[in-house]
Amino acid sequence: MYLTGTMRINEKGHLEIGGIDAVELAAEFKTPLWVIDEQGFRENCRRFKEAFSAYGDSLVIYASKSLSCLALVKIAEEEGLGLDVVSGGEIFTALKAGFPMDKVFFHGNNKSREELVMALETGVGRIVVDNFYELELLNHICSEMGKKQDIMLRITPGVEAHTHEYIKTGQIDSKFGFTLPDGQALEGVRMALDCKWLNLKGLHCHIGSQIFEMASFRHATGVMMDFYATVKNELGLELDELDMGGGFGIFYYKGDEPCDPKDWAEAVMLTVREKADEYNLKMPRVIVEPGRAISGPAGITLYTIGSRKEVKGIRKYVAVDGGMGDNPRPALYGAKYTAILANKADKPVREKVSIAGKCCESGDMLIWDIELPTVEPGDILAVFATGAYNYAMSSNYNRLPRPAMVLVNEGKAEVIVKRETYEDIIRNDVLPERLRK
Repeated sequence: MYLTGTMRINEKGHLEIGGIDAVELAAEFKTPLWVIDEQGFRENCRRFKEAFSAYGDSLVIYASKSLSCLALVKIAEEEGLGLDVVSGGEIFTALKAGFPMDKVFFHGNNKSREELVMALETGVGRIVVDNFYELELLNHICSEMGKKQDIMLRITPGVEAHTHEYIKTGQIDSKFGFTLPDGQALEGVRMALDCKWLNLKGLHCHIGSQIFEMASFRHATGVMMDFYATVKNELGLELDELDMGGGFGIFYYKGDEPCDPKDWAEAVMLTVREKADEYNLKMPRVIVEPGRAISGPAGITLYTIGSRKEVKGIRKYVAVDGGMGDNPRPALYGAKYTAILANKADKPVREKVSIAGKCCESGDMLIWDIELPTVEPGDILAVFATGAYNYAMSSNYNRLPRPAMVLVNEGKAEVIVKRETYEDIIRNDVLPERLRK
């Protein structure tokens, strides 16, 4: 069992989060239910901020694509973090949450003209330009609006981290960024300097997600600082900022061995310092973008057990009232999770079962072959580490309403995302007049 933040087993033998019995949460707010441990979320923000600030000028920005809603964006602001956004919708969320827009970094490989205009009008602090087309487009829009914009360029450094193929981004063959090994990155810097309406502040890279090996971060940082030296030697420019992205791994399943944020800070910050000394470069401000590592461990999803089926000699299936609609990651790339029965958290394991979702897909399986106490209809299944890329990637497949999300802290639970209704499901449907009879 892997408990984080305020999670514990209480005197009833039930899982407790934020001082509230998970069984009571399920009863009050119904299931499926996303639960966010506020104290755990805040502690994760602080751990990264403290780890990097110990080495000098740095900024931790929360990658809101992992989990974005008004309440959590506001908490990230209160904890002194910046914000990583990747769409007009995420910009709008930041704006409505009252987040300081000068601390917002706008990413994306195909930002629309409308999104770029929105970023400029709302005062986004950095636009991370991803390609030559966007560089030209943004410069043109800025000239039309008479506004100069601070930018960074996203660089593809050619570093392959050991992670799932779908979440690797630093390798040469990637849809993201200006490729470094073939000279495209240097040409991108030259072009940016020729754009009179753009102010190049620094460079960004991101080598992937769910990374446990700090050597990957050290290597990527070294490659980027080597390139900073090239930029200085070739173009006479010393850049002010270096954004090393995110990708810090968390615990989902046995075998996952996450490091301490201090290890990441040491790997990145010491490499920057060593390379700056080697090349006689000024120390850039270092930026990192943890998302999953902040929101993931702070989240739990609660489900109610329903039907069960046994294929004799092969497998026992038990079904829950959610599935790939609220957590597509197992179906998308084989993600594995740890879970317990929240109402039998202190009971010994009795059987091996596989947790099926309720969607009309054979692939809607949340967990294969997990050992649990005897599973009965009405039991509450708690799946750990679901704070990242669950709500963010959820859908209405099979016209299932999305669950509610509650924030728990010191014995109090507050709804921060309402449960969808069937009316919400059809809200944008339009029935043509000729079909109305």
